[in-house]
Amino acid sequence: MDYMKLALDEAKKAYTHDEVPVGAVIVLGGKVIARAHNRRQKCKDATAHAEILAIRKACKKVKDFRLINAEMYVTLEPCLMCMGAILNARIKTLYFGASVNKEGALTMSEVVSRAELNHKTEVVGSVLAEECSKLVSQYFKEKRKQA
Repeated sequence: MDYMKLALDEAKKAYTHDEVPVGAVIVLGGKVIARAHNRRQKCKDATAHAEILAIRKACKKVKDFRLINAEMYVTLEPCLMCMGAILNARIKTLYFGASVNKEGALTMSEVVSRAELNHKTEVVGSVLAEECSKLVSQYFKEKRKQA
């Protein structure tokens, strides 16, 4: 099963609700245990990122804050807040689509490679990067037209 395509489906849901189109899927043992999309506008909550919402659902499902051996698929490289949550949830592998190339920003590899961390998450980028990037670019292009 192509889990990043499921994450893209979630991102498209966010897009239709005028949210930044980011989607996330969490897989454990080959089964999808959670999926979510950005809901910051809807929830009026700065932490309602797709990754955070998916982690909350997955933790509730497994009845633990530890998502050991879980994989996360997210359409956009996670922000620092989300990467912290991913590390705290002990997610084994993170797959992301589009990169966020902002000058001066910490890269995810810099965050996850810190020796002080008690958990290491493997990070794999550029999964369906073109499709993921196109959706985000289209969203912001439309937003600029509206401004």
